[in-house]
Amino acid sequence: MAAAGRLIVFKVGSSTLVDEAGSLDRVFIRSLCDQVVALRAAGNQVVVVSSGAAAAGRDALGLSSRPSDMATLQACASVGQTALTEAYAEVLRERGVLCGQVLLTRRDVVDRDAYLNARNTLTRLLELGAVPVVNENDTVSVAEFTFGDNDMLGAIVSALVGADLYIILSDVDGLYIANPSVDPTATLIPEVTQVDRSISSVAGDSSSSFGTGGMSSKVRAARGMMAAGIPTVICEGRRPRVLLDVAEGKSVGTRFRPPADATPEAGRKLWIGLAEVVHGTIELDEGAAAAVLGHGASILPVGVSRVEGTFEAGEVVNVTNPAGELIGRGVVGYSSDDMLRVRGLKLEVIARFLGEAAAVPAVHRDELLVL
Repeated sequence: MAAAGRLIVFKVGSSTLVDEAGSLDRVFIRSLCDQVVALRAAGNQVVVVSSGAAAAGRDALGLSSRPSDMATLQACASVGQTALTEAYAEVLRERGVLCGQVLLTRRDVVDRDAYLNARNTLTRLLELGAVPVVNENDTVSVAEFTFGDNDMLGAIVSALVGADLYIILSDVDGLYIANPSVDPTATLIPEVTQVDRSISSVAGDSSSSFGTGGMSSKVRAARGMMAAGIPTVICEGRRPRVLLDVAEGKSVGTRFRPPADATPEAGRKLWIGLAEVVHGTIELDEGAAAAVLGHGASILPVGVSRVEGTFEAGEVVNVTNPAGELIGRGVVGYSSDDMLRVRGLKLEVIARFLGEAAAVPAVHRDELLVL
């Protein structure tokens, strides 16, 4: 029996939800709902993050391929969202369980107050005994405010509700040491405790015409969850009893396990790293990168070697090491123009020429999520 008393979030993608013809696979949805009911019967709370609205709408509208223009994609999502929610609601209702639809856009979580309000809504649904079914509100999202894929949406939801476990149901078994469709000798990686260059390099992109997220997006989401202290499992969604087996701790897929001595980051840092829109990048030299990763230091202008993008002070930027690898995200203290002027300079030099008020960290450690 699945371990009791936990809050479990799982995400299921379009490529897993639809059949070969591109229609919603209602038999599969029924099996998912059966597992949700079993998890709840064991004393757990469950949140479903489900893709599939656009695919369901595409099928209903009789379109033979995925539309390439935004208006048609959003029309498909509009038609399909009703069918998707009804598919879950009908099966769960038969089993005496209510579900509540929660549609989010990036705008809903970029704003800190809206982020907290979304958390309150999800938490209250769970307290009332309902199963939240979450999806991106594709009908009104615009390109700069989309999540990009529901792997990250699931990670944001997991951080919002303080999940104990995040499960990403995929159309592959998990993360392999190489692409198994190209290299038949490639073996599954059963556990990851650190997302380093070797892990990032084996994550590929989506090859499905129904989905938008590949293994790289799943690994990015899992990396964020490790910072949150939330174990994450990437596994094959159509494996029988997969949710129950993962919840029971069985060896299924690839489990991303936060180090035992890791301290979960605070809610604001998770919001910065997972929910906020990224506006640019600052690259650190070796010493600054080591100080951030090894000692939790703030990023000072003297350690910034390169600046990319256009951003204002107070916006979120990616932080990379000299190899270009992402090591964190944080709220920057300078605009991109000012960052170009002060990079490589010590604070006392900046203060001498620009005044004490201008001599601030590039990113303060209190507003930096180290990945």
